[in-house]
Amino acid sequence: MKKILITGAAGFIGSNLVEHLLKEGNLVFGVDNFITGSVENVDRLKANSNFSFQQADIVDLDQDQLSDLVNQKFDEVYHLACPTGVPNLVTLAEEMLLTCSLGTRNVLEIVRGSGAKFLFTSSSEVYGDPQQFPQTEEYTGNVDPVNLRSPYEEGKRYSESLVAMYTRKHGLDGRIVRVFNTYGSYMADKDARVIPKFMNQLRRNIPLSIHGRGEQKRTFCHVADLVDGLIIAMRHGEKGKVYNIGSEEEISIADLAKLMIEISGSNVGIEIIKRPKHDHWSRRPDLAKISSLGWSPKIDLKKGLRLILKEQTAEVV
Repeated sequence: MKKILITGAAGFIGSNLVEHLLKEGNLVFGVDNFITGSVENVDRLKANSNFSFQQADIVDLDQDQLSDLVNQKFDEVYHLACPTGVPNLVTLAEEMLLTCSLGTRNVLEIVRGSGAKFLFTSSSEVYGDPQQFPQTEEYTGNVDPVNLRSPYEEGKRYSESLVAMYTRKHGLDGRIVRVFNTYGSYMADKDARVIPKFMNQLRRNIPLSIHGRGEQKRTFCHVADLVDGLIIAMRHGEKGKVYNIGSEEEISIADLAKLMIEISGSNVGIEIIKRPKHDHWSRRPDLAKISSLGWSPKIDLKKGLRLILKEQTAEVV
């Protein structure tokens, strides 16, 4: 049995990770301020007596809160906390930057004091609008530090630098995972990412809206596979290393829309809307490093989409 801290525990990925670690029989302590996380996710997890939760903002932890978390002596710390979502790039820009800077530093101080193993969930956004395909962990990206996406892109890049510094200077047993597009159970209904957006439109029986001609390409990893990868990276990944986790199965947004219409049995059409200037054309991870640890995705896109469609149908019934 391990004692584990998860920041961002009320979020989509965080709550799935908590659920998995609880099933292993671990003691899990979650922290979240619900800025984009869900109270319902925490309520669902509280049924397990091995789960405890503190509503707190990691940016504003006072000295007593920091000391209490250090004294918990965690075995593992997974740092997932950060506001997400394209619609929040302006409204929550400051919170993104502060969470990635001051918040990450606070979490690293907790890790430093408790001696835990540490994993930071970064993002494929650190690659920006890439010019190298697939993206290896050595690729330094193509990022504009002042564009609309910069609060999240540059925030995650700064967090990575902090983690690398603490690992080198203070000897932390830390590693970084760059998460590519992920979908699955417990995604928020209001989530603006393409799969939950299409699911909402299918449920409302309205046309699926795609940007431009939908020729942009994405890869999609089911959250169950991602969670397995995070745990493998934590427990078997090398100190100071960076790992991509995602899917290599590439699909255009137009083909994704057609596939979801087909799987759902719907007869809704497709609506073309203006493509935002900041929308990246494509990203695809090189998975050689995480694969060398024995990880590979088990749920292909068709199976994963059928799973979430089944879950949503069951919720309606």
